[in-house]
Amino acid sequence: MGKNHARVYSELAEAELVGVSDASAATAESIGTIFGTHAYADYRELLEKEKPDAVSVAVPTAMHEQVVTDALKAGAHVLVEKPIAATIEEGERLILLAKKLNRKLMVGHIVRFNPAIQELKKRLDSGELGRIYQVFCRRAGPFPARIRDVGVVIDLAPHDADIIRYLTGLDPVRLYAETEQRIHTEHEDLLFGMLRFPDGITAAVEINWLTPTKIREVLVLGERGLFRVDDLTQDLYFYENAQATGLIWDSLKNLRGVSEGGMSRYAIQRFEPLKAELQSFLKAVTDNTSVPVSGEDGLAALRIALALVEAGKSHQVITF
Repeated sequence: MGKNHARVYSELAEAELVGVSDASAATAESIGTIFGTHAYADYRELLEKEKPDAVSVAVPTAMHEQVVTDALKAGAHVLVEKPIAATIEEGERLILLAKKLNRKLMVGHIVRFNPAIQELKKRLDSGELGRIYQVFCRRAGPFPARIRDVGVVIDLAPHDADIIRYLTGLDPVRLYAETEQRIHTEHEDLLFGMLRFPDGITAAVEINWLTPTKIREVLVLGERGLFRVDDLTQDLYFYENAQATGLIWDSLKNLRGVSEGGMSRYAIQRFEPLKAELQSFLKAVTDNTSVPVSGEDGLAALRIALALVEAGKSHQVITF
């Protein structure tokens, strides 16, 4: 992901890519050469010499707290790849430090910036679906060679935890999960989780590193029908509940059933989510406004992911 961040920054008119760092000097030099910038094997040297206004941190999760702390203390605003940190305590310390130093701290929950998710959020907020009944997220694919220090839940579940919170505006009250460790990793590589939210909303997440094709899907079921997002193609579909057609708003709660109606595929202008994410980060820095995904958002997603891991191990319902 670090290389992708460097590529996007190098393409943005509002940014000047002043340096890249990687623990491998050869990797740093290679990326620096590709994007025409200075390369460092020690990120602290980059911070000292280049004095960047803003920094992306894309390192193993276990290193997040140390690297982000050093960047904040060096005077930089920071976008850290999800999860915000390895533990709740580490995440809390980063949030407090950023506030103390008056620096922006944004967490890289990139799925929020998928144009189909953005469009879905607008339509949910405008009431097009009516009351939300259920959210289902499926995130499956092959094992990524880049991951070594965490399991599939900590790597991927923060995405879906954040998306469910983003779409509903709510935090869960309890959850339960089943996890398995099958191949490739010292950690779990399969999860099925169930979450309960206020207002009678239920949610489910299906995540694994065992599927030989990538699947990225979000379903939101409600009074008026079903929204479906394909994250990979950036498509948004709506499957209408024909029983709700033409009914006034107050009568929706009195629906006697559900039947198949029309299907709509919305015309959405596609763009790269990472570019939108980094532009929003830089805009918050230059305009001195709030970042769209705060440290608190990242911490809430991490808390849910860690609870899913715990529930998978303990076989107990976790209550918040």
